[in-house]
Amino acid sequence: MTTYIFIDGTNLYAAQYELFGPKKYLNFSKLIEKIELRLKIKFDKIYFYASYSPKSEKPSQKEKLYLKNEALFYRNVKQIKNIVFFTDYRSKTSGKEKEVDVKLTADLITFAFLKKYNRLFLLTGDADFLQALFSVRKYHKDIKINLICIENKIMYQGLFYFRTYLFIFKKKPILRRKFDTLEEINFNSKNLFIDIKNL
Repeated sequence: MTTYIFIDGTNLYAAQYELFGPKKYLNFSKLIEKIELRLKIKFDKIYFYASYSPKSEKPSQKEKLYLKNEALFYRNVKQIKNIVFFTDYRSKTSGKEKEVDVKLTADLITFAFLKKYNRLFLLTGDADFLQALFSVRKYHKDIKINLICIENKIMYQGLFYFRTYLFIFKKKPILRRKFDTLEEINFNSKNLFIDIKNL
């Protein structure tokens, strides 16, 4: 069975930064290893979509720390095998991503149409991708669709439709109801993060 994972990299980065701040960043290769081990799978391809934050003309110390953390995280991501790293730009006025979400959506649907994968994992907390998943499920009923979310970035709407693995690094989120589709997985964060020196 050919298994692809599509990662909303900007969403993942924001989640880990919210949880752990500027002094450490997620070791992406270790995360992938943990996911494969816990879910007993092997990713044939890893597609990662992200954009770098724009830098102000006079960045504050807080912004500098954020940008350094972001740069180190994305550099770490690019070192993994089987990675396809797509990056585009952000609007200088709004700071919003351009092209990134569209590219992820297009790849999800196009690769399904071309029968590139039999099993799909999408790592994001963004419900904007639901329609893409619905399209894959409607026209390719044989493809197994799975969601992966981080404790502070959950695609709540997705819980009603797709098997979802919720990764918990610090604190279990409070959900208003139980979902048969949901499996919570606790990770030991000590081994998954890299400390940044000289801050």
